Amino acid sequence: MSSRTRIIVLHMKEVIYTTIFLILAIILAVVIFFMFGPGKSTASSSQTHKYKPGVYNSSITLNDNTFDVEVTVNADEIRSIQLVNLSESTQAMFPLMEPVLESLAGQIYSSQSLDDLKYDSDRKYTSQVLLAAIKEAVKKAENS
Repeated sequence: MSSRTRIIVLHMKEVIYTTIFLILAIILAVVIFFMFGPGKSTASSSQTHKYKPGVYNSSITLNDNTFDVEVTVNADEIRSIQLVNLSESTQAMFPLMEPVLESLAGQIYSSQSLDDLKYDSDRKYTSQVLLAAIKEAVKKAENS
């Protein structure tokens, strides 16, 4: 009878050890799931915003005429880009400013990027002046 008891005791120890290891493995799996699961990544990405919401200006001076490029952003995207304080004399002297800005703004709205913008070669310098002012205003809006 004692030999039979020994066999049952040995099997019981193995069952207990196996049960303990299974419980530890389940606890480890649950901890790993909560540490690296989908809830963790969505919470951290929703807290990080690209811009500080607001309206930001950058000045342009051409032939003693000064006007501003106004960029409006929300937390994640550029909402609008427009010229402000543009006098009629400046509009007459630089008639390409508004059409070029509309073209650049359309590309920026669709891509939400200031890189790889396309512009006509005959409007190159106007585009570069406006793009530099837009970049300066967006830089003010970026979260550091």
